[in-house]
Amino acid sequence: MPRVISSAAAGKKKPKLGQHFLADESAAVHIVDALGDVSHRTVFEVGPGKGVLTSMLAKRSRRLIAVELDRVLAAQLRMEFATSHNVEIIEGDVLAIDLNTVFGQRPGTTHTENQAVERVTVVGNIPYYITSDLLLRLFEYRNYVESMVLMVQLEVADRLAAEPGGSEYGLLSATAQLYSHVEKLFDLPPQAFSPPPKVHSAVVRLTIEPKLEELKVPEKEFIDFLKLSFSQKRKTLCNNLKSRYDSPRLKSALEQTGIQPTIRAEALSLEDSAAVFRALQ
Repeated sequence: MPRVISSAAAGKKKPKLGQHFLADESAAVHIVDALGDVSHRTVFEVGPGKGVLTSMLAKRSRRLIAVELDRVLAAQLRMEFATSHNVEIIEGDVLAIDLNTVFGQRPGTTHTENQAVERVTVVGNIPYYITSDLLLRLFEYRNYVESMVLMVQLEVADRLAAEPGGSEYGLLSATAQLYSHVEKLFDLPPQAFSPPPKVHSAVVRLTIEPKLEELKVPEKEFIDFLKLSFSQKRKTLCNNLKSRYDSPRLKSALEQTGIQPTIRAEALSLEDSAAVFRALQ
């Protein structure tokens, strides 16, 4: 992870960025290899930092778009790749920029109504404090995204890939698995970065495979349902849902789906959660 915030950062202030740059070239090769053949594809890099991955991606991809928040680093990257005509460096906050513009047609190209949207491959070293927000944003723009290979904090990777029934399974797990197939690829020690952070990292691959149609649930309403289900992890599913649904309705839905009233949300598969949701409607 190139940016790790101190646990002391709190309150309403924006977290201060602490930059830890990927320094292990063999790890960088493994990450780029995990993207597969991108010679005919567009790659979207989040947080290129000092450009370790960027240099490799510029040689392998048809087109590379890199978004860097740090003004100085963005300027340095622009200078470094000034003669690489397939590389575009954007200075900005990936959570705020207009991704429709980023992923849209290049200037000078034509677009027809029936033309298929090009789907990009996302790669990046993700600051752990924006992981959930970034994933939700990329899922929102999933029509543009085919897959993501992301380096995140180890515990976040474990949560993304967790299976129902385990203590690590939660809202992040359910949401990620609702939109994608999640694979935890490999771990990285602090020594892979300069300077070394205090946490271990891991690389995960998310292949976009939305399950909304399969589960027969409306997107916004089901996401809200999952948020409510996991709102207080120590409480049972029934107790979490009581704030929105009355007891007779909950009892009927649980009986209809064969779900025990004492079960917690972390024990339910997406299919079970969807069944309860549909029964409650």
